Amino acid sequence: MRPRLFGLTASVAAIGLLGSLVTACGSSESDGTTLRLVAPEYGDGPATSSKAYWNKLTTAFTAAHPGKKVEVTLYPWADVDREVTRMVQEDNAPDVALMGAYSDFAAQGRLYAAGELLSVRAEANFLPPLAEAGSVGNTLYGLPFVASSRLLFYNEELFDKAGVKAPKTWSELKNAAKALKKEGVLYPYALPLGPEEAHAEALIWELSNGGGYTDISGGYSIASESNTETFRWIKENLVVPALTGPVPPAELNRQDAFAAFLRGDVGMVNGYPSLLHEARAKGMKVGTVSMPVSDTLSSEAAPPSAGVADWMMAFRHEGNRELVGQFLDFVYEDKNLIEFAGRYHLLPATVSATEASEDAAADPSAEQFLTALRVSRLYPVNEPSWLQVSDTIKRNIGKAVAPSADPKIVLEDIAQQAEDIAKRR
Repeated sequence: MRPRLFGLTASVAAIGLLGSLVTACGSSESDGTTLRLVAPEYGDGPATSSKAYWNKLTTAFTAAHPGKKVEVTLYPWADVDREVTRMVQEDNAPDVALMGAYSDFAAQGRLYAAGELLSVRAEANFLPPLAEAGSVGNTLYGLPFVASSRLLFYNEELFDKAGVKAPKTWSELKNAAKALKKEGVLYPYALPLGPEEAHAEALIWELSNGGGYTDISGGYSIASESNTETFRWIKENLVVPALTGPVPPAELNRQDAFAAFLRGDVGMVNGYPSLLHEARAKGMKVGTVSMPVSDTLSSEAAPPSAGVADWMMAFRHEGNRELVGQFLDFVYEDKNLIEFAGRYHLLPATVSATEASEDAAADPSAEQFLTALRVSRLYPVNEPSWLQVSDTIKRNIGKAVAPSADPKIVLEDIAQQAEDIAKRR
């Protein structure tokens, strides 16, 4: 939902839907008839590739807009942010991009504001927490596409065998993990702080202790006292007692943790709706609860959950505004957004699509994730430095829980790097 929702490793797939992708540099002008879209691959193989969705959507769009063409290129999630950045640097930005961050390009003046493309009604249709995260100042530049929130997943059969209940506090989580370990569970608590999406797992834990990546003023607070306490607790109570499994957290990626959960090797892991769908499809009995809170907070305190969204952004090119607006209006029609969200078991980012989604109405678990999303805190994606800062966090924050590490020193080093990045913006 990387401020991203997926980090799969599918190979680059250029979709020749209606023509090959234009690769010449110097594309600051548009002929007004061909729109170039760059998007991430949400699927994990040919059967689930996003290609089918975009093929169907762009075919329908061009049928409704004779003479218009759409060219789509898919990249793996691990590459899409970097590839779009490269295109921008080469003055070859696409017309529309879907990726994990947008504010760096907004700060450069390269993006259309939503008000330049969408009707007032359409702009007001985005879910409020997502619209807030997609805005710089009071101007919406990042159009939320699909979103997710995170809940703690637990294997009910393993919990029953260990004689424990779903935890509400950190100490209860620790005790459950100890009981699971005694039963031979390989990963009592899977702690994916590897470089794929460490910043998501870290934020979940930080929020559950009253912390987060930013303070009340919006500035980075990565090495705050609360965050330092959080990582010290994780290290001393989960990592050192070997309750996080055989792979060091700094080397465990989210997809590997999810795969282990689906094999029945994990007692607890933070996850999102698509994992729940996969687990139930395999016949697993899975429970979901809000992330347990620190014992220094009340279990009734209900700190915000971690929310994640992926962002559509429209790059300014002379002559492309009308076509881009038409395309985005089409993309954000309820039926199209619902189809994509349903395909990957995510949450649509608009109020009307959420209300119209049959999946949300039929699946109580979807409603649970939506409820969490409404009160969630997202990454500080409206900070222009976030794209680079998040990469720094992903590569380094797992070191904070290494048995020989001092969490305070690791977090202070990351905080200093974040400050240096922000100053260069």
